[in-house]
Amino acid sequence: MFSAISGLKQHQVMLDVTANDIANVNTIGYKSARVTFQDSLNQLQRGAAGANTATGGTNAAQVGLGVKLGSIDNLMGTGTAQTTGSPLDVSITGEGFFQIGEGNPNGAANAPIDARTYTRSGNFSVSTQGYLTNSAGQYVVGYQLDPGTGNPITTGVAIKIPDDASNVAIDTNGGVSWVDNGTGLRTTGYRLTLANFANASGLERVGGNSWAVSANSGNKTVNTPGEGGAAPLNPGTLEMSNVDLSQTFTNMITAQRGFQANSRVISTADEMLQDLVNLKR
Repeated sequence: MFSAISGLKQHQVMLDVTANDIANVNTIGYKSARVTFQDSLNQLQRGAAGANTATGGTNAAQVGLGVKLGSIDNLMGTGTAQTTGSPLDVSITGEGFFQIGEGNPNGAANAPIDARTYTRSGNFSVSTQGYLTNSAGQYVVGYQLDPGTGNPITTGVAIKIPDDASNVAIDTNGGVSWVDNGTGLRTTGYRLTLANFANASGLERVGGNSWAVSANSGNKTVNTPGEGGAAPLNPGTLEMSNVDLSQTFTNMITAQRGFQANSRVISTADEMLQDLVNLKR
């Protein structure tokens, strides 16, 4: 009976994970998850015996004591790109994450912003103060370029669009450019950066389409899109959820049947106990 109870609990976890994937089927940049199980402890009925001069060996006799949660794996495959036409919408065509941070960029010129979370959701906008932000109002982190040479000046800063600029756009290499209304010339003043991790599946979900570094994700490596192994960007598009509904509904049916089968074991065990109690009559 207790083995079946453990089966009920773990299949409920599987259903919870599956339901969350279905709920986020239209969430921008969402990554689906997968549940795996492991067998639990085993009760040893008889130990194994080696062969001798008279007989062959015998195997151990063990009775399993249920199931336990093995892992909940993050499936980091790239989702389908949806065309939006917005110049501030951008998706990553391969591995990598946009860097998102909080801080006070107005405290000093080009004040660094500490990037603590990472996202695949590239639906950006320009705030009333002129900063490139995500949907939660957090700053998109990149580095500033020298207008003359195009070389980086300051790294790890919030991207600031001048007040008199128009026609802001992002290119495939992460360059953030705008038209200077004073001169009429297009200027690339900043460049987005992407963070890569040795084990991206080890990142922890923190909500709001964001991820945080964990003890098993490894340290980040910051690169320019399209350089140093980082994937280029796809402007005017957004990466949709990578949830495969056909596979997800199959997982839901499997979880349902597993839960149902374990509940039948409990019912059968209850009937057996009832018969045992009735032996006294």
